[in-house]
Amino acid sequence: MNVRRSAAALAAAAVIGAATPALAASPSPTPSVAIPDGLYGTADPTYDGVWRQSLALLAQDTAGVVPADRAVAWLTGQQCANGAFAAFRPDPTKPCDAKLMVDTNSTAAAVQALTALGGHAAQTGKAVTWLKSVQNADGGWGYNPGGPSDANSTAVVTGALVAAGERPEQVVKGGKSPYDALLTFALPCTGDGAGAFAYQPDKQGKLTANADATAAAVLGALGQPLNASPKKADYAKKGDKKADATPSGCAAPTTPEQAARNGARYLSTALAEDHHLVSALPGAENQPDYGNTADAVVALAAAGHTDEASAALHWLEANAPQWAAQSGPAAYAQLVLAAHATGTDPRAFGSTDLVRLLDATGPAPKQTATKKPEASDASDDDGSSTTLWVTVGAVVLVVLVAAALFLARARRRQQP
Repeated sequence: MNVRRSAAALAAAAVIGAATPALAASPSPTPSVAIPDGLYGTADPTYDGVWRQSLALLAQDTAGVVPADRAVAWLTGQQCANGAFAAFRPDPTKPCDAKLMVDTNSTAAAVQALTALGGHAAQTGKAVTWLKSVQNADGGWGYNPGGPSDANSTAVVTGALVAAGERPEQVVKGGKSPYDALLTFALPCTGDGAGAFAYQPDKQGKLTANADATAAAVLGALGQPLNASPKKADYAKKGDKKADATPSGCAAPTTPEQAARNGARYLSTALAEDHHLVSALPGAENQPDYGNTADAVVALAAAGHTDEASAALHWLEANAPQWAAQSGPAAYAQLVLAAHATGTDPRAFGSTDLVRLLDATGPAPKQTATKKPEASDASDDDGSSTTLWVTVGAVVLVVLVAAALFLARARRRQQP
């Protein structure tokens, strides 16, 4: 999950089959198309309209916000008849044709958002059917249908399958599942980038560690959606928190769970010194990578690496709000999801209310929660018992008040 998907370079990379993910791009100051009603943000939506809308809606729902109907309608209106979504469909009144480049990332993000909002089973069902139809023989997905599988696309589609109630291990093509595909991107425990994931192998089949791909693949291998919740640390095998969080604890990535543990250790080590990741532009000095750092926080929290996730989140609290203000709604959404993953209130993100600022980038919500939603209990109680007791209490109170009034009237009648 990265604002890099808003870059025109990503679409170009997908077309030519580039093996490296596109770098983040700043929002265009002069959109080449009119900003549609209901869309979040003011930047050109050509390359990221559905992605940023989906992230914004998912983050709002996660924070307890009920978005405006027209914001949801804009997203559902972007869907093609076959269930797929493109990055942006300029004229929803016209049928999708071969010139419109649909993609797996936009479709998977829309599935996750619409599933979270509820009430869109028809749309998400068609989208999931389309995603299954373009699964590659290795079990994974590329950005565009038919393109070579990559870790990021496979991970976000896996999250969509889970959100929609599917079991990814049962979604197979050529006998391979998404988990099988993710394992092909996992680096071994020796050499550079030990335990990390690659975006794709290069032309010689070599895997190169990629922090963005690792953050995405950890979530995918854990079977978690973009709005993953924090997981309690589980160090049953080592019994030693510090030892388990080091590269020396790496083991052969023969299962999705082990590959996720390896990837989380890699991210934990990468964040240990400065608590943020960096991105390098050709010919320029390394710069903090706010988006990938936020994604790494979600992955680490989902994997139970709470200490480093919290440290990185504190760095984001101090440094990322200005980046989000410049980058737009998807960036605010990434920070909201990072806060959620660590159990932090996104309305108290340092001195920043992320939810208010995200809300302000689109149509006014139907309802905005005033505080962070309570974390769900891991027990079988889904909240219905609490509602039941509140209801019973209210009924008892009404009965007692009625009884008191009846007795008072009776006494008055008995007085001479």
